[in-house]
Amino acid sequence: MPAEANAPLSTGVPGLDAILDGGLTPERLYLLEGVPGSGKTTMAMQFLLAGVERGETVLYVTLSETEEELREVAASHGWSLDGIHIHELFPLGDQLDPDDQYTMFHPSEVELTDTTRRILEEVERLKPSRVVFDSLAEVRLLSGTILRLRRQVLALKQYFAGRGSTVLLLDESQHAEHGTHVHTVVHGVIALHQLRPEFGGDRRRLRINKMRGRPFRGGNHDYEIETGGVRVFPRLVAARHRRAGTNTPVGSGIAALDQLLGGGLERGTSTLLIGAAGTGKSSLATHFVMEAAKRGEHAAMFLFDENERTLATRSRGIGFDLEGHIASGRVAVQAIDPGELSPGEFIQGIREAVELRGARLVVIDSLNGYLNSMPEEQHVLVQLHELLAYLAQLDVVTLLINAQQGLIGQMTNTLDVSYLADTVVLLRYFEAHGEVRQAMSVLKKRTGPHERTIREMRLTSEGLQIGEPLRNFRGVLTGVPHEVGSPGDGGGTDATPRARTTS
Repeated sequence: MPAEANAPLSTGVPGLDAILDGGLTPERLYLLEGVPGSGKTTMAMQFLLAGVERGETVLYVTLSETEEELREVAASHGWSLDGIHIHELFPLGDQLDPDDQYTMFHPSEVELTDTTRRILEEVERLKPSRVVFDSLAEVRLLSGTILRLRRQVLALKQYFAGRGSTVLLLDESQHAEHGTHVHTVVHGVIALHQLRPEFGGDRRRLRINKMRGRPFRGGNHDYEIETGGVRVFPRLVAARHRRAGTNTPVGSGIAALDQLLGGGLERGTSTLLIGAAGTGKSSLATHFVMEAAKRGEHAAMFLFDENERTLATRSRGIGFDLEGHIASGRVAVQAIDPGELSPGEFIQGIREAVELRGARLVVIDSLNGYLNSMPEEQHVLVQLHELLAYLAQLDVVTLLINAQQGLIGQMTNTLDVSYLADTVVLLRYFEAHGEVRQAMSVLKKRTGPHERTIREMRLTSEGLQIGEPLRNFRGVLTGVPHEVGSPGDGGGTDATPRARTTS
C-alpha cells in the first residue's frame, strides 16, 4: 500500500531511520555510494524488503549482478526475495558476438538508449513504489561523458517524478570527475566508508552527505554488516536526551565509605576509580553494583580486561553473590572483544542497557582497555565526554576504572580523564609493618564536600571493609609512609588503626 503523503519512508535498516529523522522523503531519487564490500547491495535489499512488508510493489534493476547472485546474498542473511521483482540487464553481454558489433554508432550510444528503454518498460508494467538501480557505475560507463551521465540521471529523476516511486541508485565511491555532478541532481546522498585498522576487523562508517527538506543527524555513524543485514549505530548526541532531574545521593551500604564520599555517589554523576593494578578498583565497583541490585535496580558492567567467569570467581572470593544477580537479570555483564569493537557499537550497547533494560548504574572496566582497543580513533575522548553527558542526563551513576602504571611510589597515567569525571577516587598501595596494604581517598567531587582523609581499605571474604582515617601515618600516597604517634596515646608508635567495617 502506498505511503501516506509526506510521511517518512522507512529504509528497513536498523538505526538509519533514526539518523534520517524517521526515514526518507517518499517519491524522491537517492544515491547510496560506497566501495565494493561496504554493504550497498545488502542495504538496498533491506530497503525493498521493508516495502514488501508494507504490501508495496518493489523492483530491483541489476546491471552488474545476476538474480542468482542476489538470491545467494539474501540467503546468507536468512532472507527470501519473494515479492521482489528482479530485472536483469546486461547491456555488454553480446559484445563478444561479431555480428552484434556496431559500425556506424559508438556502442554506448546504442546500448544506453536500449538499456534505458528496457528499464522504463519494466517500470511501466509493474508501477513499483520502490526501485533500486544496481549500479550507476554501469550507466556511467555507457554514458561516456560527464554531460551525458548528468542528463541521464536528470531524465530518470524527471521520469519518476509524480509516478509514486522512491528510487535508490547504487554507485561506487564518489569519483572526483563524476561524483559531484550526480550529487547535485539527486535528493539525498548516503555515503558508506570502510576503514582498515592495523589490527582487528574492518570498521565501517556511514555519513549523510546531503538530504533535502529533511533534518538529519550529521557526522560519522558506525555500522556493521551482520547476519540479518546492516545495522547502523547512530552517533550519540547528549543534547537530545536532556531531562530534568536532581543529584539524589546513592549510599554505598558502608557508613565509612559514605563519609569519605560526602554522603555517597549522586545520580547523574560519573566517578573515576584510579589506582595501580590490584588495588581493588574493580572490587569497589562490584560492591556498588551489588548494592544497586539489593535496592532492586538494574546495573550493567562492560568488561574490557576480564571475562564474565573471571569476574564471577573474583566476586565469590570477596563474598559477593554476583552470579545470582546476573541470573535474575538485575545485573548485565558484557565482555568486550577489543579487536572487533567500534566506538558506535560500544555506545549502542550502553544505550540499550540504559534505555531498554533500565540500568541505573553503569561500570566501564577499564578505560585503558577501551581506549587502547581503538588507538586509531582520534576523537575517542570527545566521544567519551558525550557518553558521560548522556548518562548524566538520564540520572545514571557511572563508574569508570583507570589503571595507573606502577605499584609503589610514583605513579603515571597513560591517559588523563580525571577532568571528565565528577568524582575521583584514588586507591594506593602502602607498606606498613612488613605488610602491603591498600588505602583510598577522594581527590575531587564536583557535587559537594567530601572527606579529605585517607582511609585503609581491605578486601576480605566477607566483602569490602573501610577503616578509620590513617592519621598516624605521613606520606601514605608515596607508598612508603612513616608512622607518627597519635595525639594522647602516650607517644606509642604502634598505633596503626585496623580496618573495620563501619555500618
